[in-house]
Formats: sequence, C-alpha cells, structure tokens
Amino acid sequence: MDPRFEDIPETALRWHRAGKRAALATVVETWGSAPRRVGSQLAISGDADMAGSVSGGCVEGAVVAEALDALETGKPILLEYGVSDGDAFAVGLACGGTIRVLVEPVGEAMPEDVLAELCEYRSRRVPVDCVTGVTAPPLLLRVPTGQGDDDAETRLAERFRLDRSGFEADGETFVAIHNPPLRLIVVGAVHIAQALVPMARIAGFDPVIVDPRAAFASQERFPGETIVDDWPDEALDQIGLDLRTAVVTLTHDPKLDDPALRKALDSDAFYVGALGSTRTAGKRDERLREQGIAGDEIARINGPVGLNIGAAGPAEIAVSILAQIVQTLRGAG
Repeated sequence: MDPRFEDIPETALRWHRAGKRAALATVVETWGSAPRRVGSQLAISGDADMAGSVSGGCVEGAVVAEALDALETGKPILLEYGVSDGDAFAVGLACGGTIRVLVEPVGEAMPEDVLAELCEYRSRRVPVDCVTGVTAPPLLLRVPTGQGDDDAETRLAERFRLDRSGFEADGETFVAIHNPPLRLIVVGAVHIAQALVPMARIAGFDPVIVDPRAAFASQERFPGETIVDDWPDEALDQIGLDLRTAVVTLTHDPKLDDPALRKALDSDAFYVGALGSTRTAGKRDERLREQGIAGDEIARINGPVGLNIGAAGPAEIAVSILAQIVQTLRGAG
C-alpha cells in the first residue's frame, strides 16, 4: 500500500479481525468548503481508537460516540450535524453548514467479505466503488468503461474521473469512489523535472523519476524522491501503468523517450506527453509509425507537451505540463 494512500478501510478490517470491533464512518454530504470532502472516512474501533477524519475536528467526538452505540446494535446510522459559524471558523471555514456521516459497523452493516474485497481491489490499484446506504447492503463494482449507451455506466465513469463520491438521484443510495493514488512518471531527470516533480506532489500525484543516467538521476538533484535508474521500457514494466497514471518524457533523446512512449501508448495511462518542438514531434511520430505504432495511438501523445500559455523557462513549462495533465484527468479539455 502506498504510504500516501489513506488506509482507513484496511485499518477497520484489521481492527475487526483482531477482535476489537470496528465501524467505518463516511462523509456523505457536507458544506461547500469543508476540510474533508465527500467520501472521506474515519475508522473507529470498539476501544474508541480512531484513524482518518470526517471533519476538521468539530464533529469527530460525536461521531465516535454514535459509532460505539452502532457497534452494539450492528445497524448503520446516518448522522447529521449542523455546524455553527463559530465552529466552522475554528476549523478553517468561512461559514457554517451541515455535514452528514454514514456509520457502518463492520461485520454486520458492512460485511467482512465485502470490506476485504474492497481492500484487495485497493491493494492492486484497481478503481472500485462501494454502493451503500442506510437501507441497502454494500455492493462493490469495478470502474466501468464509460462507453456505450448505458447512462448509469456513463454517470459512474464520470464519478471515477472526477473522484466524486455522492448520493444517487434517489437520495438513498451512496456511491463511495475508491480510486488509487494518482501517479506521474517523469522520464528524464532534467531541469524541467526538478520543477515539475514538487509541483506534482503538491497537486496530489506520487511522482516517479525514470532515468538511467546517474549524473541526472540523483538524490542530490531530487531529494527524497523515488528514482528508478533503469532504461525506461524496463522501468515502466516494473512500475506498472494504469488508469491513474500519467507519463511525461522530457529527455529529447529517442533512445530514452521512444521506448517509454511505446510502453505508455500500450497501456491505460490517462495521459501521455512528450517534450519537444512541433518539428521534433513530427520526427518522433514518424519514428513511432515506422515501429508499427498506429496513427490513432500516436495521436494520444500530447506533444509539444503542456498547455500553450507562453511558458518561458523550466518552472513555467512545468506549470503548463501539470495544468494539461489535470485538464486531461478532469476532462476539461
């Protein structure tokens, strides 16, 4: 499990299996500028241990007390709290509002096998949703393709793309989205990468730097970051590419960029970008065609990489790249 992947369901399952009993509390509705978004979770043990949070601290104590009562009955409960202006300001909000929290005791309201399956999907970086509610037993569904004429599937795919948990139109069925952490694989430990990597981390991505050149890929240049000092095609096989992964090549060297692009185009990576001028991009596309890559696949490459914002210098180019990645992720392009 990635250390930045909040392991709240895993913690609840561990407590339950250890005989401590556990409940999962999930934010199902909240005020607009809440410190914890809809879908955020809090695990509570029978000993009142906590992991995670459902607010900035103003309702956790009340939720824990209600969860302990729910553990006695085994039934799910839907809690609603009106947060006053003063309490809201204390946790960093401009005004008050309402927060609703669904509490599900593990083993009864949230069956152990369903929770275990959810944790297994999460460990394999498989996007999955948990459809639940006060009256509906939890049901797991893997992320749909979003293709075809099925309106429900299309809406669900949109939820995954936007990381948006929430109630369905009936106001009873809650869809909790469990997406793997976003990753950004940067091929080429160059100057732009030194600006892009910390920006990406701030934006919620887990960056990985790939470069076999020791002079470039060093902890001195990228302190504390994950560096894979292998050839890009082998490195990408090792890392694995999925729907929550973006790949950017920055080396300008076909020996490094081209193998990485071939791997990325043959994967489910949601974004593929390559640094270079329009002329460089044309030559790259021709090389890839000669290597048997189809034109529609080559068209997936964002190159020249980044939004056209008139960027000058490595830091501004990094801004344009990250902006384009987020634009692609959120379907805003």
